[in-house]
Amino acid sequence: MIPPGTSVHVPAPIPQIRLYRDWLKAARGRDFATYEDLRRWSVDDLDGFWRSIWDYDGIESPTPFAAVLSDDPMPGTRWFDGAQLNYARHVFRHAAAADAADQPAIIAMDESGGSVAIGWGELRRQVASLALTLRARGIVPGDRVAAYLPNIPAAVVGLLACASLGAIWTLCSPDMGTAAVLDRWRQTAPKALIAIDGVFYAGKALDRSTAVAAIREQLPCIETVLLVSTGCGANDVSDAIDFAAATAREHATVAAFEPLWLPFDHPLWILYSSGTTGLPKAIVHGHGGVVLATAAGRLHFDLGPSYEANTRGDRFHWYSASGWVMWNIQVGGLLSGTTICLFDGSPSGTKAAPDWTRLWDFAVRSGVTWFGAGAAFFSQCRKAGIDLARIPGLGRIRALGSTGSPLPPDVQRWGTGQFAAIGRPGIWWCNVSGGTEIAAAFLAGNPELPDTPGRLQCRHLGAAIEAWDEAGRPVIDTVGEMVCTRPFPSMPLHFWGDADGSRYRDSYFAAWPGVWRHGDWLTIGSDGSCTISGRSDATINRHGVRMGTAEIYAAVEHLPEIADTMIIDVEDAEGDSQLLLFVVPAANQPVDTRMEAAIAAAIRTSLSPRFVPDLLIAAPGIPRTLSGKKQELPIKRLFAGWAAAKVVHADATATPELLPWYIEQAQRWLRERRSGALSDMGDAS
Repeated sequence: MIPPGTSVHVPAPIPQIRLYRDWLKAARGRDFATYEDLRRWSVDDLDGFWRSIWDYDGIESPTPFAAVLSDDPMPGTRWFDGAQLNYARHVFRHAAAADAADQPAIIAMDESGGSVAIGWGELRRQVASLALTLRARGIVPGDRVAAYLPNIPAAVVGLLACASLGAIWTLCSPDMGTAAVLDRWRQTAPKALIAIDGVFYAGKALDRSTAVAAIREQLPCIETVLLVSTGCGANDVSDAIDFAAATAREHATVAAFEPLWLPFDHPLWILYSSGTTGLPKAIVHGHGGVVLATAAGRLHFDLGPSYEANTRGDRFHWYSASGWVMWNIQVGGLLSGTTICLFDGSPSGTKAAPDWTRLWDFAVRSGVTWFGAGAAFFSQCRKAGIDLARIPGLGRIRALGSTGSPLPPDVQRWGTGQFAAIGRPGIWWCNVSGGTEIAAAFLAGNPELPDTPGRLQCRHLGAAIEAWDEAGRPVIDTVGEMVCTRPFPSMPLHFWGDADGSRYRDSYFAAWPGVWRHGDWLTIGSDGSCTISGRSDATINRHGVRMGTAEIYAAVEHLPEIADTMIIDVEDAEGDSQLLLFVVPAANQPVDTRMEAAIAAAIRTSLSPRFVPDLLIAAPGIPRTLSGKKQELPIKRLFAGWAAAKVVHADATATPELLPWYIEQAQRWLRERRSGALSDMGDAS
């Protein structure tokens, strides 16, 4: 750990993408004058590009592959057929060199200031010990192991242990309510559960033992429970194995343990992303696809082994709840041999005494060189008026990352100015956009490209991203649907339980067969930079964590005082979002503070506090299509400022009489928001 107050400036290393370009020239005879030339080759020659990534990253297989990718159209493309690898094995190839250089694998801290550093050898020992414990409890390749854990080292150990065995990891953050967790795990039927008995957040100890017991009771498929004990739990979890004991083995079998070689497309984990109807989508990613996409992604993140001189001891932090895909991205830093820095707790202190310097203090104490967070975090830091010059030691940071929602240009300029004041002029911003669906980025950064405040610097290598108009034609300097026209290795293998693949195809390939529709509005500039204008569907995206509207309706519409609801999430130019819930009350029921409290409690209990609406609006009815679906997207566009004539059509709705009311409400809401007259309903922290 770096002593607080230490002022350290770390020179910028040679960019990883330049090292790759130099290797391409020397090893492949390919020389590219510009990034756009390189990017265009990477999508025109998928075989040549991904073969080069395999070789450059040193990916190993005991068996040869027949071809880099098959000719099958998406979503049926097969990658590196015949190859074998293992995510955990690829991580631990760095262990000997990193330990020799005295570089830790993980640095972790909680909001009380407690910290731990775990070396690579110790991480490998804990992973092997846990893997042997799970194997002794009957876990075999293909079994699902669920985790109910926050952003702590135990979650990383659990993921790597499951990967070692070929078991399939599936994690939910403890801030999720029991109902939301069960909606996910009932689909995937885990055989074992790794859980925590309580968490400490925003100054409060929060019991989770009751939720663990309820999950276990509702999921008889769970045969084994391993419990991380914190002292916050109010109840014992019967027959649970102590997680600390399960990772404490030290004997010859632990030292000799090696992760299994697995087929390239063997499932690694199941992530969840919600649509607007039905249960959350259970998205399955494979070992090979994630390893390969991460290998390409590190060129954009500019991360390399912490033990190599060129990297200047990189330490990678991305503030994330464990249920957000950015947690997986951060853990993926280990694949590059990079030290990852985990913070568990509130980034802003308590509600009574907010403090937006806490993550920056953590960065100093952990020696972070690469600092990432959701765009909303940086916006809040600016609003709070924090002065980074008053936090000595931030000069080690050479890169800032943002995602989850578009980063406003003035917020990026504010951050650049803050770092210029501490001797880091021209700090590099790596703004990225991808998603749970691919566990990677489609739009990314490049330290060799010009600064682009409010935009993303470039399209990701190997990702054939375009913006299409309604006729399916690519457009430049014009907003369009974001699509990927050629396969990308970390696209889902399939959805769990989607036997015929119909839900997968309907989710991403229904608009244009064989072309991935991502669900974002995208503008690709003539200079290659990109702008995301928000979701083109109605999925709720709260600072990078998505929730289907159907789940929110399920949480609130059972309340007897509510007849019907509709929810929309609207972003403004500052990068903030407002979650608006329209409520049709039951007969003789007022929409008042008591109803607000009931709705907030229902969402906090069933889903997560982050999805508590910011504003409740009493409505005369909910507009629906002729087929009975709620018209979330047209109403969202109205409240985003779109012209009514472009988004609402009386002949497409079963309730045309409601449209004038919603148009009037949107216009009033926009006026009041500009004047700052709106008040918030709840706290989503």
